Amino acid sequence: MEQAQGTAGIAAKKLVVFDFDGTLVDSMPGIVATARRVMHAHGWDDESLGDMRRLVGPPFPQAFSMVYGLSAEEAQRVTEEYRAIYQNLGRDGWPLFDGVEDLLRDLKAAGKLLGTASSKRLFLLERGLSTNGVLDLFDCPMAKLADHGDSKEAALARVLNTLGVDASDAVMVGDRRYDAEAAATVGVECVGVLYAETAPRSELEEAGCAVIVDTVDELRRVLLG
Repeated sequence: MEQAQGTAGIAAKKLVVFDFDGTLVDSMPGIVATARRVMHAHGWDDESLGDMRRLVGPPFPQAFSMVYGLSAEEAQRVTEEYRAIYQNLGRDGWPLFDGVEDLLRDLKAAGKLLGTASSKRLFLLERGLSTNGVLDLFDCPMAKLADHGDSKEAALARVLNTLGVDASDAVMVGDRRYDAEAAATVGVECVGVLYAETAPRSELEEAGCAVIVDTVDELRRVLLG
């Protein structure tokens, strides 16, 4: 665990906001397998697709343009086909990381408010939390409300506004630079997690994470003290 000077107050913060993919749930295999299936149908072979883990983190449909250079129109079509498959994967497509459910319940028992700020569409986020049996633990589960004109930082700002919590009394937890950048935009500290192996430590360091942890147990110590 790496901890920057001045972050001892994280455990005292009132609100903990989690990213979803790669932070709460191990969804990478399901995302990659579904995206591969759809891209194959659009004529891409495995050599051209390369490391599809690059899709985990950026928002859809923009991720397909960022990683594979698809036009906005084709990226939207691919995303719609992807979601038609992905939404039916069930819990096996997005299982909680070991120890996360206990952590969430312990945070609630300690009096914390819990939220999410995800680049997923809200209906997929709520389905993911519900099928894992933890939706009721979140005071404000939030995600993108639209594919265009919305963002992770906007979702995070909605959590703060809905719960009436100042940015200085909240912390964001995420696995990619997009989480840290969204948090910085609204003035929230970010804890970076490495246990999903979706990003190198250097990405989270360069994005300005206040703390970087390797395991769920280390995350627990940061959030609960």
